[in-house]
Amino acid sequence: MSAHEMETTVKALTAPGKGILAADESTGTIEKRFKGVDAPCTEDTRREYREMLFTTPGLGEFISGVILFEETLGQKNAAGVPLPQLLAEQGIIPGIKVDKGTVALPGFPGEKVTQGLDGLAERLVEYKKSGARFAKWRAMLAIGAGIPSLQGIAANAEALARYAAICQEQGLVPIVEPEVLMDGDHAIETCARVTEEVLHTVFHALHRHRVVLEFMLLKPNMVLPGLACPRQATPEAVAEATLACLRRTVPAAVPGIHFLSGGQQDEIATANLNAMNTRLGNTPWQLSFSYARALQAPALKAWRGVAANKSAGQQALYKRARLNGAASRGQYTVIMEQN
Repeated sequence: MSAHEMETTVKALTAPGKGILAADESTGTIEKRFKGVDAPCTEDTRREYREMLFTTPGLGEFISGVILFEETLGQKNAAGVPLPQLLAEQGIIPGIKVDKGTVALPGFPGEKVTQGLDGLAERLVEYKKSGARFAKWRAMLAIGAGIPSLQGIAANAEALARYAAICQEQGLVPIVEPEVLMDGDHAIETCARVTEEVLHTVFHALHRHRVVLEFMLLKPNMVLPGLACPRQATPEAVAEATLACLRRTVPAAVPGIHFLSGGQQDEIATANLNAMNTRLGNTPWQLSFSYARALQAPALKAWRGVAANKSAGQQALYKRARLNGAASRGQYTVIMEQN
């Protein structure tokens, strides 16, 4: 039964022209986002904001799944309808972020490892009862002087693989997210080298833990120069570097690769995804998106914590979802930003 469940979930999540909305910001992170638009951050405003996102008319045309924060999974709207049910009514699959954030990796200054494996199987049982059909775990790897180390990469890969194996045992599809961060002034070539090492290590760990590749999704960073690098890259250069890295590291059995936006501006993230899909050739995977800020930022700016702005926020989200849906098919053009 679990294999059939996971197969059905993967097929729905990788539907052509659709991607995944990451709405799993922790309370601390969403508070920072709300402060940026002068909106108060309370349990009620967080619910109102996410309800606004999830009830966007037509969202299911371009969004196949939404990653939720634990708080949101248990919330209901004013009519008493659970928020995951609002997604299901749009044909969108609810998922859940299950990691517990990062801690310092002892003995390796500047490096972190993600925690949250303790009690994960028991938590997944409850999340599944609440409607979640897939999960997400994020590893964060910074580029700097002497980092990431081989041990830093290995520790995070091991945690990702253990998480994925536990998810599949419970019948949930794991999204495996090893993020090489954009912070820094490193060149695109450095990001390519580190990302290749990270993905190699992650897939070796997944193999050791007997994770079924057909029943998982990969959520990697694109290969990009650091934000402070004086030489930024064109979408064409990003596409070529990223595709080369993926072809060297990701087995063909993986059904879908949903990129994170990782701090890219909205339009740039869309253009980069589009450039990859126009160059795919016979690459075996579905290449799509799993963006947070690059989907939500315009909606949050339009909403600003004001109930009367709900429709404006939804229109902003729908537009970015539509444009990224087009990019996942290689059909996006800059002119579409004006419509």
